[in-house]
Amino acid sequence: MRRILPLDQEHALFGVAPTRAIEQRAAAALPAFALMARAGTAVARLALAVAPHARKIWIAAGPGNNGGDGLEAACHLKRWGKEVTVALIGDPLALPADAAAALARARLVGVQIELTAATPATPPDLAIDALLGLGASRAPQGQIADAVRALNVLSCTVLAVDLPSGLSADTGRPIGDACVVATHTLTLLTLKPGLFTAAGRDHAGTVWLDDLGVDSTPVGATAWLSGAGADTRPAQRRHAQHKGSFGNVAVVGGAVGMSGAALLAARAAHAAGAGRVFVELLDASAAAPGVDLLRPELMLRRDWSNSAPDVLAVSTVVCGCGGGDAVRRTLPRLLSLSARLLLDADALNALADDPALAALLRQRAERGRATVLTPHPLEAARLLGCTTTDVQADRLRAAQAIADRFHAVTVLKGSGSVIAAVGQAPRINCTGNAALATAGTGDVLAGWLGGRWAMVETDDEMAAAFANARHAVAEHGAAAEPQPPGALAAGELIERLRRG
Repeated sequence: MRRILPLDQEHALFGVAPTRAIEQRAAAALPAFALMARAGTAVARLALAVAPHARKIWIAAGPGNNGGDGLEAACHLKRWGKEVTVALIGDPLALPADAAAALARARLVGVQIELTAATPATPPDLAIDALLGLGASRAPQGQIADAVRALNVLSCTVLAVDLPSGLSADTGRPIGDACVVATHTLTLLTLKPGLFTAAGRDHAGTVWLDDLGVDSTPVGATAWLSGAGADTRPAQRRHAQHKGSFGNVAVVGGAVGMSGAALLAARAAHAAGAGRVFVELLDASAAAPGVDLLRPELMLRRDWSNSAPDVLAVSTVVCGCGGGDAVRRTLPRLLSLSARLLLDADALNALADDPALAALLRQRAERGRATVLTPHPLEAARLLGCTTTDVQADRLRAAQAIADRFHAVTVLKGSGSVIAAVGQAPRINCTGNAALATAGTGDVLAGWLGGRWAMVETDDEMAAAFANARHAVAEHGAAAEPQPPGALAAGELIERLRRG
C-alpha cells in the first residue's frame, strides 16, 4: 500500500474496462475469496493508520463486492478491539458469493449488522464508505443515496473503498446528486483516472493504492498520472553558454485593455529561462506601454509577427494571451512560419471560428512543426462544437478529441489538467490546487510552457512538445503548493516558478 503523492513519478491509470480485465485475470489464478480477503485487510489496516484512536467505526456496505470488502474489513477491525457497526444496504440473501462469505465471517466474530439503518445510531469516530465500487453506472438511489448523504454530514474521517460512492471511475464526474466526499480513498488493484480529474480530486481526498499483489502491466493503461519529478527541470547551465543558447520566445497578445495578460506570459517565459523574450502588444493605442517597468529586459516590439521568415523559423511563439479580436490578423502568418507555436485564449477562439485557420494548423503537423493548445473547458467546448458540460463530463475524451482533430498537443486546463497528443496515452497532472483559480495564472502557464520549450533541443519536435507540456504543467501546479489561503496572484506565481 502506498500514498499517491503530488510530487511522485508517473503512475499508470486504468479505467473500468481494463481494471475489470485485471481483476478477472487475477481471480482466475487465485483461490476463491483471495482478492476480497486481501482487500478487506488493506482497508482495515488503512483505517487504523488514518484514525488510530477511533473506537466506534461505522461501515456503510452496499449489495455488491464493494460491500463485501467493507464486511471483511469489519472482521479485522472487530478482532482488533474496535466497536464496529455495518449498515448493510440490500438483501443479504442476494449478495455475490464472496460478499456472502464476508457477511458470514463478520457475523461469526460478532460484528453488529444492521439491515435497515442507512444512518449511524450514534456519531462514529471513523466511517467507511463501501457502498458502490467500480461497477456503479447509475446514480445512487433509495437507501444507498440516503447512506451517501449520511456519510457526507459526518464530522469524522471518511474512508472510501476503491472509489467514493457515486463517482465515475473513468471521468471523475459524480454520476448523480449523491456522491461521497471522502477524507481518504483506498483504491484497489489499480489507480482510476476519475480520482484525479474533474470533481474527482474534491471527492477522493488523499488517495492510497493497494494493488493486492496483482500485476497490472500486461494490460494497457487508459492514461498516466504525471507529477513534477526531479527529472522535469532543465539541465544545469554551462559556463560557456550565453543567451543565444536558450532560445527566443515571442508573446503575441495584449489587445486594448488586456496588455497585462501578454506581459504576464512574457515574464513567465523569461522566468523559465528563455534567452530572449519579445512582446508584441496588439494594443495600438498611445496608452500601450513601450517598456515593461517590472521586467525591462523584455523586448517590446510592435508588429513582431511580421518579422522575416527566418526569424519566425527559430522562435517559439506564444499567441493569444489577451489578444482579443486583434489576434486574428496575426494567426495566418504565425501558423505558416513559426517553428513552435502555442495557442491560448483568444487565439483558440479564433481557431474555433475559422475553418481556414484550422486547416493551417493541421498542415503544420504535416510539415513537422509542433503546436500546443491550452484551452480551458469553455474554449475546449468551442473547439469541439459542444458544451462545457460535455467537456467536463469526460475530460480525457475531450482533450484527446482536440489533439486528434487539430494534430496538436492539447492541455485541457482545470482540476487535474489533461495533456493529450496524437498516438499517446493522455496524462493527468496531479499538481496544483484551487489557489490557481484566479485571473492571469493561465497566461503564466502559457508563458512558462513557451519559455521551457524554447530551450529544448530535439530531433523529434512532436515528442518534445508533449514531454515539455507535461513537465511545464506539473511545475506550474507544484508552484502553488502547499496551498496558500485564498487565491495566488499571478505575479507571485511567476516568482515561485522562478525560485523553483
